[in-house]
Amino acid sequence: MPGSLEPLDLGVQIPYHFRCPVSLELMRDPVTVCTGQTYDRTSIESWVATGNTTCPVTRAPLTDFTLIPNHTLRRLIQDWCVANRSFGVERIPTPKQPAEPGLVRSLLNQTSSGTNPNSSRLSALRRLRGLARDSEKNRAVISSQNAPEILISLLFHSSGSTSAELHHEALGLLVMFPLTEPECVSISSEPDRITYLANLLFHSSIEVRVNSAALIEMAVAGTRSTEIRAQISGVEEIFEGVIDMLKNPISYPRALKIGIKSLFALCLTKQTRHKAVAAGAASALIDRLADFDKCDAERALATIELLCRVPAGCTAFAAHALTVPLLVQTILKISDRATEYAAGALLALCTAAEDSRKEAVAAGVLTQLLLLVQSDCTDRAKRKAQMLLKLLRDSWPDESVGNSNDFVCSEVVPF
Repeated sequence: MPGSLEPLDLGVQIPYHFRCPVSLELMRDPVTVCTGQTYDRTSIESWVATGNTTCPVTRAPLTDFTLIPNHTLRRLIQDWCVANRSFGVERIPTPKQPAEPGLVRSLLNQTSSGTNPNSSRLSALRRLRGLARDSEKNRAVISSQNAPEILISLLFHSSGSTSAELHHEALGLLVMFPLTEPECVSISSEPDRITYLANLLFHSSIEVRVNSAALIEMAVAGTRSTEIRAQISGVEEIFEGVIDMLKNPISYPRALKIGIKSLFALCLTKQTRHKAVAAGAASALIDRLADFDKCDAERALATIELLCRVPAGCTAFAAHALTVPLLVQTILKISDRATEYAAGALLALCTAAEDSRKEAVAAGVLTQLLLLVQSDCTDRAKRKAQMLLKLLRDSWPDESVGNSNDFVCSEVVPF
C-alpha cells in the first residue's frame, strides 16, 4: 500500500480480492501459484524462503514453485488506484518481470552459438543485460545458469566472425556478476587476455574502458596467487589506462569509482608500485581526492599510503603542492580508516623529507595529531600519530613544545 494512503482516515476500502492473503496489503505484483491462489510476489517469495512448502490459504503442498504473473488482476488493481486518486491513492507501477531460468538458458544458448548471426547474439546479450540491471535476484538467476563461464569464453573468442560489438556487450554483462577464483584465474593467467583488456582501456567508448578496468580489478582481487597478480600489474599500459580515467574529468560517475578500485587493487602488489607512480598516480589521486565519496576516498588514501612506501612515490607526492595540506585536512574528517591512511602517508612523507615536515607543521598538523591521539580512532591511527608527533618535535613552534609532552609516547609500535 502506498505510504500516503490511510484507508480509515480517507474513507476508502481496499477490495478484498485486491489484498494479499499473507500481508493483507494491496498487491503490487500479484502472482498465482500451482494451487490457483494469488499472492503478492514479495509475500509468497518470503513465505517460501523461510522453508514453507504449502499454500498459505489452502495448506495444499506446493508441488511447483513457479510464480505466474496475474496480469488481469494487476490491471484491475491499477484501474482501481486511478479511480480512487482523489482519496490519495497512487497508481502502482507495472512491475518488471523477473528472469525465468528457462528464458535465461535460451538466451545464453542463443548467445553462445557460433552459428547464429551476430545480430541475433547481440539481441540476446542485450536482453540478458536488461534483465541483470533490473534486480539482484535476476543476476543470481542468470549467474546460476553458468553465465560467467559462457561470457568469458565469448569475450576472449578470437574468431573473425565474432564482432567487436559482441565482445564489448559480453564484457558489459560479465562485470555485473561476482566471479569465482577459477574464473578469475582463467582470465588473469593468460597473458593474451590481459593484453586484450589493457588495450580496451584506451577504447573510444568510455563504457568499454570502464568495464575493462572493472574486469581487471575483479581478476586481481579474485585470485590469491601473488605471481598472477604481479603478472597483471606488470603490464604498464594497465596503469596508464586506469590512471587516465582518474586524471581526465568525464561525465561518467562510474569511471571514478571503478578507476580507484582498480588502482588500489593493482597497487597491492609491491613490486609494481613504481609503475603506478611513473604513470602519474600521484597527481591523479591528489587532484581528484575531493571528488570521491566516503568509501572511495578511503581507497584513494589507502593507495596514497601504499605508494608512499616506495621512494619514487614519496618523491612524486612530495612534489605536489597540495599533498601535505590535503592529508592534514583529511585527518578526523572522513572516517577512522581515512584518518589512519592519511596519518600513515604523512608519516612516510615526513620521514623521507624535511620539507614535508615543514609543510605539515605549517598546515596545522600539530593540532590535528593532538586531537587524534585523544579521539576514538583506531589504535593503528594513534600509533602513527604518536610517531609523527615525535618525528616533528624539532619542527614545532617553541610555544607548542611545552604543551605537548603529555601526548607523545617515548616508545611506539611501528606500523
